[in-house]
Amino acid sequence: MTAHDFDSIVIGAGQAGPALAARLAAAGERVAVIERAHMGGTCVNNGCMPTKTMVASAYAAWLARESERFGVGTGPVTVDMQAVRARKDQVVQDARGNVTRWMETTPGITLMQGHARFTGSNTVEVDGTALTAARIFINTGARASVPPIPGIEAVPVLTNADVMDLAEVPKHLLIIGGSYIGLEFAQVFRRLGAQVTVLEQAATLLPREDADVSAGIADILMGEGVQLVPGAREVSLEQDGATTRARFLDGAGQPRLVSVDRVLVATGRRPNTDDLGLETAGVETDARGFIVVDDSCRTSAPHIWALGEVNGRGAFTHTAYNDYEIVAANLLDGGTRRITDRRTCYALFIDPPLGRIGLTETEARAGGRPVLVGKRPMSRVGRAVESGETRGFIKVVVDAEARTLLGAAVLGYRGDEAVQALLSPLYLGTPVDAIGPMIGIHPTVAELLPFAIADAR
Repeated sequence: MTAHDFDSIVIGAGQAGPALAARLAAAGERVAVIERAHMGGTCVNNGCMPTKTMVASAYAAWLARESERFGVGTGPVTVDMQAVRARKDQVVQDARGNVTRWMETTPGITLMQGHARFTGSNTVEVDGTALTAARIFINTGARASVPPIPGIEAVPVLTNADVMDLAEVPKHLLIIGGSYIGLEFAQVFRRLGAQVTVLEQAATLLPREDADVSAGIADILMGEGVQLVPGAREVSLEQDGATTRARFLDGAGQPRLVSVDRVLVATGRRPNTDDLGLETAGVETDARGFIVVDDSCRTSAPHIWALGEVNGRGAFTHTAYNDYEIVAANLLDGGTRRITDRRTCYALFIDPPLGRIGLTETEARAGGRPVLVGKRPMSRVGRAVESGETRGFIKVVVDAEARTLLGAAVLGYRGDEAVQALLSPLYLGTPVDAIGPMIGIHPTVAELLPFAIADAR
């Protein structure tokens, strides 16, 4: 067995791994980066970039059908799914190639393809090659979890990783799981021309959102013809030729039968920790397999860190990259940055999107805080009216005593961008009375955020 010594080893080339490797190499370290599949992780290969590319294609199809509202005629709208897929593939290949070239050309970095497995506390084996290092960083991400639904083993189910490779639009797509991933794909394929049915076990979609936000999202999707079945239970599947039959009880307990030609499972994620040999290195995992880390991403083995989705402390590209920033700052800059310093922020990329930061109203009230809530429908936002998109609303949550912002949600036109105007006040604890006098650019969605705060009651 050939052996190689490094200062640091990075296992996995997702959003955190390559950035950390480059930073360590710039500090003079000899760094090994190991990736068993595609460079770039979930975001590049089957997450943010390909899905948002398909969201854009679906939006183009929807806008073409809606164009008469804007005084524009287009004629019959057709969708070439193979062209949609080719465009998505090109975006992925370009991004993947950029990450690969970055790692291949950065001095101090040795890039290796293969599966890494711990054979000791400081030793990793990659296809017969032993690597040792004083510090090891795990950035192996997660993958779709397929639940034990009766009959599912006989059905050619899809996950988020392969549903985007379909060569044609399904006639009827069944999505099991009304999660963020499931709902984005529901709208995408509905706009591309499929009939779509979504089964969600919980009584409402996205139960961690406020009830009015969940209801607003449901209204948007149902308004476009997506069939939503919250409270679905006792789901079973059976295959009959090219047809899949799904039997279930709906939210009212009534038996239902749906016949479809494709099934997408979007019920959760499982960490890629199955075959890393973590027990050999003394790295603890939780009951779901996620690596247990402290507030600085350090594992139970003090010389090993876990970054990104694999540590269970964030399921987003931006939280994974923030993990890199925390580790790099603390190791190389003498910093004391912590995971718990960051504030919740994410988006649901349906159209119009949901942008969310901080606490929900439900979370704020559960903490015993006296809160004020301000809401403004998008029908009172000039930019939304002018753009012909008035679905949704702006919502802000304010601490009634401290007079500071606790959270905000913008479900509506450009909500994913607009809500970020309140991230700085959220982080800095800026009094909301100081936000009110701020003048925004007209006409924009963000200019109405201070008005929603002023309306808080």
